[in-house]
Amino acid sequence: MAEKFRYDVEILHLLVSPAHAYFGRARDGAADVQTTDVDEAEVVAGKGIVGDRFYGKAAHMDAAVTLFAVESLEAIAAELGKGPFDPLLTRRNVILRGAQLPPLLGQDFTLESGGSSVSLHGGRHAQPCAWMNEMLAPGAHPAMRGRGGIRCRAVTGGLLHRGPAVLVSPVPLDPAKAGEASLLRPSRLP
Repeated sequence: MAEKFRYDVEILHLLVSPAHAYFGRARDGAADVQTTDVDEAEVVAGKGIVGDRFYGKAAHMDAAVTLFAVESLEAIAAELGKGPFDPLLTRRNVILRGAQLPPLLGQDFTLESGGSSVSLHGGRHAQPCAWMNEMLAPGAHPAMRGRGGIRCRAVTGGLLHRGPAVLVSPVPLDPAKAGEASLLRPSRLP
């Protein structure tokens, strides 16, 4: 049996939104879409978070649940001399404190919270969109590259609860690196 590593984390926010808010031209402003920061979110294996815009969408099955380390947002705010930023503006589903996420790419891992557990597969980086420059601050889009979180497939269903949680990982993580960029590439954009 493979070794498992357990990390105490905190689920700060659980975002559920039935529609996309950031599309079209940023100068036109975000769509007026109901976004709910829930105390508990139901996750269905292979489909994602019930009630969310990515739930059951074929194009997003492998990336229906987004996880984001709030430490990344705090580091971005410090670099830009702005903030604090509202983590919900990033439009990520699960905002965590104390979790280094990039090593979970390509891995199956579990979040245990409120007596329930949900297994996820880390699929790919959750790349930021240019909207971050409008919603957070000028320069937030490039600053968020490499630390925009990860997009995951729901392997098992269950409930995620806001509050104390445990992240069970097959690989060692360094919570002190939760806000660090995992990759930095020169941008092709100005």
